[in-house]
Amino acid sequence: MKLQPGREAVVRVSVATLWADPGAVRPVDRPALATHTDIPDWIARMDADQRVGDCVLTQLLLGERVLVTALRPDGWAHVVVLGQPSAKLDPRGYPGWLPAAQLAPADEAGPAGAPLVVDAAVTALHTAPDGPAALAGVVLGTRLDPAGTPADGWQPVHVPGRPGPLWIPEADAVPLPTGQPKPTEVLALAERLRDVVYVWGGLSSHGIDCSGLVHLAWRRFGVTLPRDADDQAGATVEVPLGEERPGDLYFFARPHRHIHHVGIVTAEPSADQRRMLHACYRQRRVLEEPLPPERVATLVAVRRV
Repeated sequence: MKLQPGREAVVRVSVATLWADPGAVRPVDRPALATHTDIPDWIARMDADQRVGDCVLTQLLLGERVLVTALRPDGWAHVVVLGQPSAKLDPRGYPGWLPAAQLAPADEAGPAGAPLVVDAAVTALHTAPDGPAALAGVVLGTRLDPAGTPADGWQPVHVPGRPGPLWIPEADAVPLPTGQPKPTEVLALAERLRDVVYVWGGLSSHGIDCSGLVHLAWRRFGVTLPRDADDQAGATVEVPLGEERPGDLYFFARPHRHIHHVGIVTAEPSADQRRMLHACYRQRRVLEEPLPPERVATLVAVRRV
């Protein structure tokens, strides 16, 4: 089966990057464009300014479903990312471009068992238990379908575009939760991403942005939030300022502008201080800190998932 416009497909690489336009990619982006992506190498090659270039829209994880809307002769596919809502761009999901070779036609048969989710920051899928790695760089929040029962501490899983299963260390994947997580659980998960580098559009434990951190933390628990901060504000419940609790969200905007930043509340507010965990554009990493005065001046909302 081949990719076809109007049909769904799935990501076959560990992390795929969605681009604003094929013509916007740079020479430094080559590791992210390959048939076998190497996102850590891509991030390591970029300088601090290249990591915040606006040619990147978002990223997709192994197995993530897209709707293919166009295919170009030069190997690019235009898709809508179905699991990353973006009301302002497309009601179906986040639109953009990626190399078609990073996709496989969707399997309409559906999963054979309850889905799993990767709980390790980064892991690899292997050809056999204790065998060589076949797919490196699989990241936290990736959903996998089991392909049978575990053996000797290894779990077989289906992988798009591969005829047989690959194997993941059983400790690195857990059943995907079905209930609403506690906000403190999500916060604890997000805390594990401290010091991950800031990458505009990043959505993985290799590199991430502010709304990507929020989206990925809730995704790990089976909750789908929009991809961008302003849409996340619209999809959550307002909390009066001063009544926020750990796990709630702070949103920021400049006067008469759209929301541009989001962070996760890490402590109940005191008389003179609020704290949050966020992917910080200025310091180019994920960190937990008190809100400085200039950040407080742009705080426009507290919301709860």
